[in-house]
Amino acid sequence: MRKVLFYIFCCYVAFPACGQKSHSYEVGKNIDLFSRVYRTLDEYYVDTLHAEKLIPDAIQYMLEGLDPYTEYMSADDTRNLQAITTGKYAGIGAVIRYYKDKDRCMIYEPYENMPAAIAGVRSGDIIISIGGKDTGKKGSKPTDEYTTNISNQLRGDPNTSFVLEVERPGTNDTLRFEIHRANISMPAVPYTAMLTDSIGFIKLTTFTRGCADHVLKALKDLKQQGAKSLILDLRDNGGGLAIEAVDLVNLFVPKRELILTMKGKYKSSNVKYFSRNKPEDLQIPLVVLVNGQSASSSEITCGALQDLDRAVIMGERTYGKGLVQQPHELPYGAVLKLTTSHYYIPSGRCIQALDYSRRGSSGEAYRTPDSLTHVFKTVAGREVRDGGGIVPDIKVAADSLPNLIYYLRASDRLQDYCTQYRNRHDSITDASTFCINEQDFEDFKQFITKSDFTYDRQSYKALQELRKLAQREGYGDSATAEFDALEKKLSHDINYDFNHWKKDIIQELNAEICLRYYYRKGYYASALRHDKVIDSAVNLLRHPDQYKKIIKK
Repeated sequence: MRKVLFYIFCCYVAFPACGQKSHSYEVGKNIDLFSRVYRTLDEYYVDTLHAEKLIPDAIQYMLEGLDPYTEYMSADDTRNLQAITTGKYAGIGAVIRYYKDKDRCMIYEPYENMPAAIAGVRSGDIIISIGGKDTGKKGSKPTDEYTTNISNQLRGDPNTSFVLEVERPGTNDTLRFEIHRANISMPAVPYTAMLTDSIGFIKLTTFTRGCADHVLKALKDLKQQGAKSLILDLRDNGGGLAIEAVDLVNLFVPKRELILTMKGKYKSSNVKYFSRNKPEDLQIPLVVLVNGQSASSSEITCGALQDLDRAVIMGERTYGKGLVQQPHELPYGAVLKLTTSHYYIPSGRCIQALDYSRRGSSGEAYRTPDSLTHVFKTVAGREVRDGGGIVPDIKVAADSLPNLIYYLRASDRLQDYCTQYRNRHDSITDASTFCINEQDFEDFKQFITKSDFTYDRQSYKALQELRKLAQREGYGDSATAEFDALEKKLSHDINYDFNHWKKDIIQELNAEICLRYYYRKGYYASALRHDKVIDSAVNLLRHPDQYKKIIKK
């Protein structure tokens, strides 16, 4: 029924304006037709229609033809939008996720100094009941629907309290915690550090409201500790509020500098943003780290600093999102978050990589090839290009992780082991120095070997494809023995794979275990110890002549 409704809706809406008919007339006509079609179906169709499901589905189907950032949000979803843009909500201060073994949700990560952590809740705790009411198992419910329901039960008005009952894995204990809900503020700057006696480091994970002030505070603290230069890490930062990017850039550039221009269909969408505050530091050498997941406001920040020759950008090409979204309120508490304009950084370039108005035969958006991008100039005359993200001044690719690590992260087994480790050890050394010992590594290897953990090896997959290709070309029978011998060599051997990737696995375990003792800042303190991109940034800042040569070339 939904497909039929989708087809009718799209056929009516997609008709082009005819001849002298005005655009407004065509819009009104086709909306009227859609309304009439639905009402007729509702009245005469053999089965009862459910408008609360079909109409939102029709809206979502229509939006699929636009860009992926234009979204319809029901009244139930708008609370999540507020949490994303502000970084604030009222609840217990913990991330939850579905845990398949128990068919329930578990506490995945409590935030430091927030209600769940204060009460004593730990990562890995399985949620049994909330406020005396059993949450029940997921069963056949969709996972997203189930976890959202549990999340909504945990949230509520500040200063309200309830009893959370959990099962703690590895202890066979059922624990009850009285938790007092509070206004939760997710930290935009979860980690800062002095990497050397003169180089400060700031990790910024999102551009929520007030994040520029958090960066300012961190910068002042680092300078008091002796920081003479700074590394700002925007890797994996998907963006957020554009005005926060403007204010962040303002920390390092003079007042009244043009940072950002937005251009849309209507005059109200055309806005210019200038730095409006007194800068914090116009001279401090600055390196900004980016990668392929740095997007939106992250790209405004690094792009503006690059265009103004105020920082060296290091890492990998950014995502390439040059579109701006604005929320528009709809009746009954719903919100339409839609793309209203493109943004342009100081050189005049737009770094949007995909053109969603042009699509290939399989529906993929058109990507502008590098050969068709345009050259722009920074303030100092350096060449930069549009149409495909921000290209770093110094390209440094992160170390590629083995396939095994990705499967460990996706499984529950890594989480299980780290949870059990936390429950067996009351304390560990500082996160910046902690490392599991040889016996811990052997214990983890045995834990995984005895579990249901499985993973696909890309080499094995490639071999199967080669078998098929050889068979089609007539070599299958003659090469069978060779293929069988190679397949035997490529078969799973947990002991071999774990020993081969021992260093990477230990680093992963160290970070995940530190997360359970020292929260998110402990995770970064451990994970960033072996980061070659950071090492490259430190090396550059230790050589001022090289830094100045890049900025002024």
